[in-house]
Amino acid sequence: MREFLDAAVMLVLAAAAVAALRLLHRLTAVRASPLTVGPFLSGGRPTEHAWSRFHARWYVLTLLFLAFDVEMLFMYPWAVVVADMGTAAVVEMFAFLGLLMCGVVYAWREGALRWA
Repeated sequence: MREFLDAAVMLVLAAAAVAALRLLHRLTAVRASPLTVGPFLSGGRPTEHAWSRFHARWYVLTLLFLAFDVEMLFMYPWAVVVADMGTAAVVEMFAFLGLLMCGVVYAWREGALRWA
């Protein structure tokens, strides 16, 4: 029963802290004027909302970019230890690069690399 009492006290303290912070924000918030709050797009007003939807093609291209980004994340430590590990490290890296090439072939097949 003591554990539930401790959890209830922590829940009440957390709720009180959140309520206090919200109240503090309401009391100290500076009201922004509309001229300084508007979005900035190279000096012009944006024509669409910032959360507008993108074409599905960009998601595949983004995943391709992330795959190569993660590849570099793995290749830097690999380059440090490849001399100590020997042939096994080279084989594992080429297997990893082969999997990455499967992703490139998929993106190519889906048309993510076409700009038209």
